[in-house]
Amino acid sequence: MARPRRLPRLYAAPPSGRQTQPPRILKGRPRASPPSPRQYVPWARDSDSSSWRDSSFKLLEASLTAFGSVVILGLAGYSYHVYYKSLVLTKMENAFAVGYSSLEKAALSRHDVNAEHVDEEWIARKEQAMIDGIVDGTAQGHYWLLTGEKGTGKTSMLLHSMKKIHGEGIAMLEVHGDLEIFRLRLGKALDYEFHEDYIGSLFSFKGPRDTTPLLDIERAFNQMEKIALKRKKKLGRPLVLILNGVHLLRDNEDGRNLLELVQQRAELWAASKLVTVVLNSNDYWITERLTHEATRLRVMPVHDLSKDDAISCMKKVRENLSFEEVPNSVLEHVYSKIGGRLRFLNHVANSSNMIEACDTICAQEKRWFLNQCWILGEEMDPAGEEQQDTCTGAMVLAKELVKKQQAMQRDGIAGSGLPQIPLHQAREIMTKYDWIQRHDHLNIFAIDSNSMVQAGSVAMQNAFRDVCTQEGFDEHLQATLDRLDQLESLGRTREITFKDFQNEGEYQAIVEGGKKDSGGVIVSLKAVPKKAD
Repeated sequence: MARPRRLPRLYAAPPSGRQTQPPRILKGRPRASPPSPRQYVPWARDSDSSSWRDSSFKLLEASLTAFGSVVILGLAGYSYHVYYKSLVLTKMENAFAVGYSSLEKAALSRHDVNAEHVDEEWIARKEQAMIDGIVDGTAQGHYWLLTGEKGTGKTSMLLHSMKKIHGEGIAMLEVHGDLEIFRLRLGKALDYEFHEDYIGSLFSFKGPRDTTPLLDIERAFNQMEKIALKRKKKLGRPLVLILNGVHLLRDNEDGRNLLELVQQRAELWAASKLVTVVLNSNDYWITERLTHEATRLRVMPVHDLSKDDAISCMKKVRENLSFEEVPNSVLEHVYSKIGGRLRFLNHVANSSNMIEACDTICAQEKRWFLNQCWILGEEMDPAGEEQQDTCTGAMVLAKELVKKQQAMQRDGIAGSGLPQIPLHQAREIMTKYDWIQRHDHLNIFAIDSNSMVQAGSVAMQNAFRDVCTQEGFDEHLQATLDRLDQLESLGRTREITFKDFQNEGEYQAIVEGGKKDSGGVIVSLKAVPKKAD
């Protein structure tokens, strides 16, 4: 029986989904030509469909991978952003916790050495109870300005109140005239980095929000409000922000803008009882600037001790330090020399020779006054006119205060304190309104919260008396004033020089107008013929 004829097998079937191999030729078989494009191949359509599905799957896989990466990156960035904001608030909240910052520790240690006897052992100041209420959060609804002369104990009382509650709920910083330095000190007091350590800032560009330090200060206050709201809800007490040395701000546009920003925030916080702002200043211009827009401001003047309090304080500290009982006559002499200024009393009470220490302080105050305000007389150089204007104004005002003190002594009211002159009269005496502000900053004169001008201290008033009563002072002062009038007249004089004369060098001047005429003076020149001899 014959076997059936088998058809020749030319190619091996291509595996599905894989690239086909070149055709394998069988031995002993004739080579067949490859199929033409138009020839129907049963597995070609399946191969094209499989390739399209494979490309679509790869595209979808790549898209899902990219989308997943973006989602993970976004979640990571958002988580870091939330964590960073939470960390900022946590750090700032810790800044108001129990304890002190490095600045407060340094200030406490410094004032403990110099003013411990003054605040604790000598006398309980009447202002201390009110400051205690402000610092511990009992006194709410206002913001405060502590004002007074240098060395009256304002900062010491604040630190003493802070020490009682261990700095809980308080942030304190020293003010500086440079806004950048103020911004850094505020960030240090609040433990706030102003987003400078935020990693997201590496991928951002500077925009209109990166302007002046005032914007960063505003952001810090915004963050502090959140802490204040949380504390108010939890404890019912406000935070306390103490700005020490506000008078160090410059009286220019930057300083006024910063003071305005602080006052606006203080008004809002006082109304909502979130934060109590305490401003400590030695100069009057801060009071004058804040009073214009103030509604919830309370001014607390801190002045020298009275005579009885100062004498009892010195007597007590001498008994504690050297077990010495000082006679009242010596203590009264000390008070007549230096008054009730705490920084002077502390120095004298801790000295072995109290009278000699008083003389040293008075000599230092007198030298300071002369170095800043001495007048140069009739031989003054024209270049010193502007500086001597302020000096003569100070000398004239000092002379008026000495005259008023002598009148008080004649009337038997010398024990009522230093002689005072209203601020508007002092400006009239000095002939310019802003000169008194310069001398107030130099602690030569002092302006209290009631706009009354007096000497910077009892020792400075004694320096006024020594200088203004010395022989020949009135003549020297008058010679200086005359020289200033001469220089001012020369400054107003204009000299006209004519050159290149024509018509044999003769001109005729015609003056029109004058004092009686409402118009100005007109001078016209014309050449005239020379007269014959």
